[in-house]
Amino acid sequence: MMRVAVDLPGRVRADVTAEEGEVLVVIGPNGAGKSTLLRAIAGLEPGRVQVGDADWTDLDVPQRRVGYVFQDQSLFPHLSALDNVAFGPRARGRDRADADRAARAWLERFGIADLADRRPRELSGGQAQRVAIARALATEPDVLLLDEPFSGLDVSVQMALRIELSRHLRDFAGVALLVTHDAIDALTLADRVLVLDDGEVAQAGPPAEVAAEPRTPHVARLVGLNLVTGGEEMIAFTPDSVVVSLHEPEGSTRLRWHGPIASLAPHGDAVRLLVHASPDLLADLTPAAATELGLVPGREVWLSAKATAVSRYPARR
Repeated sequence: MMRVAVDLPGRVRADVTAEEGEVLVVIGPNGAGKSTLLRAIAGLEPGRVQVGDADWTDLDVPQRRVGYVFQDQSLFPHLSALDNVAFGPRARGRDRADADRAARAWLERFGIADLADRRPRELSGGQAQRVAIARALATEPDVLLLDEPFSGLDVSVQMALRIELSRHLRDFAGVALLVTHDAIDALTLADRVLVLDDGEVAQAGPPAEVAAEPRTPHVARLVGLNLVTGGEEMIAFTPDSVVVSLHEPEGSTRLRWHGPIASLAPHGDAVRLLVHASPDLLADLTPAAATELGLVPGREVWLSAKATAVSRYPARR
């Protein structure tokens, strides 16, 4: 069991405990402190950092046993793929021949050994990211940090790399923290999900649990749910369980909201409405129904949902 605690006053505060080999996927809105959390662990931001039994606060970056995959790969442009991967082991004291052997083994594991002599500018986005991940793992870190490792890649490349990374993470003995904006990363890679909001941990738990009972609007949107907070209770429900009407609905068994349409957009076979209803809510209806109701941005509508169609749970545990 390893504890990772970070405290940057006014910016980000997190204290989590993870099993060795566990993958924590970090999600949250822009500005929540996700990348700052990783940078603090790596020593690139000032703050108190505790990893396991060790206080890393005053350790220089090279002294911290971390592997870091940046959003833009940040490969050394003047070095070959092999030398990029070998850089970490060499910096940690291994002789050149030993470091090169380790680097070549990692390139082989990622299926890119034939690219060992290429410079970063000669690599595709997916190839460069594989080199970046291999470089991070080659240092045999205690903590692996991945900051949106799939951003900027084609969808097909993302899918292939996600599968590869999942395989390598299964063999990783340390703790991995992966920042993402994509729900599929949380659902396919995470052992646990860590939700940051305004620099604080708003929720933590297994992916299925977090998806079923989101505690922030960002997570609710990420998994395609509406979220309404009332007092000590939260209510979550799907957009297709919402009924849209031009007049206030009748019936005491229905929850209801009122507001103007902010936008309409195709969503699969449906039309998805975003309505400014305090809070903003999503509703799905058929194109025929949208046409019949004359729905356009700015038009006031009523939204309702049966009490039996929503999930209720405590606002805080």
